[in-house]
Amino acid sequence: MKGSARTAKGGRQTAKERTAKGAKAIVAAPPDERRAFSVRRPGCDDAVVLNAIEATDIEATDIETVDIEAADIEAVDWSGLPAPADLYRPDHAATGLRALATATGLVQAADAGALLAGGGLLHDHSGAVFPAAVVAAPILLAIARHGRPQAGATALGLLDDALAFATHDGRRTRVATPYAEAVPICCALADHLRRGADLLAAAGHEGKRLLAEAAAHWRFDVREVAAEGGGAVALGSLSGRFPDGDGTRVAELHRGGRITALEQVVLHYPPEDGSPDACLRIPGAHPDELAAPAVLFPVRCVRE
Repeated sequence: MKGSARTAKGGRQTAKERTAKGAKAIVAAPPDERRAFSVRRPGCDDAVVLNAIEATDIEATDIETVDIEAADIEAVDWSGLPAPADLYRPDHAATGLRALATATGLVQAADAGALLAGGGLLHDHSGAVFPAAVVAAPILLAIARHGRPQAGATALGLLDDALAFATHDGRRTRVATPYAEAVPICCALADHLRRGADLLAAAGHEGKRLLAEAAAHWRFDVREVAAEGGGAVALGSLSGRFPDGDGTRVAELHRGGRITALEQVVLHYPPEDGSPDACLRIPGAHPDELAAPAVLFPVRCVRE
């Protein structure tokens, strides 16, 4: 695809414009009001989102065989996914994905993209992105791999817009995933994009840029913890890219249905030779609160 034009909302041209030219969500408390809080709150049941994600959770190695035209789209109760009622159009999600999966030309791809960007997966006029986008991400990646070129370009454009909108999501939307219960929607999208890394790397400038943007939404899965001085060190797997610079970042820890703000996280040993293995040092943390299974995400994803 061509380079994205700048817009006032998401900072780039929407998928709809680009193609025409060629669970309950859980809201995090603001950082200054949060040290630790329970993920589960009265009336918040994420099962519908988690079940939908699992219904379409296509492993990267399985994208070659997934049926993008039927089973994975029909397996989801799109109307049951949470989102603002004045913006979300679940019928647009199902219809748009079916249309995009079978699109054979530019006009059909553009029409499908308009449905998906007009309330199906995101709302391009308001810059909103819905949990449906996380559920649909594996399907969009499969369309990008197997669909006609115009459909594939539209699918990648929608993923690009969804990540851009989610990064600046004023609603601070969160979704339940198989690895943590209240993941910032941008991080959940980034995980799917990393699983399609080979596809994106081969998709030219746009695909490589999207993969690079996803890398900023890092995730660290803890395997082992040990005490060190007045804090702890954690061994585990790092997905994405820990920021350069002084190596010290603020993160949020997900464990046992709770989220805790970690004021100082240091990349002690980075991954080497293509391995995800890494070591983090967390001054002031007790080893027990970091014990596996625990997952860390960058706090920047819910502060911007």
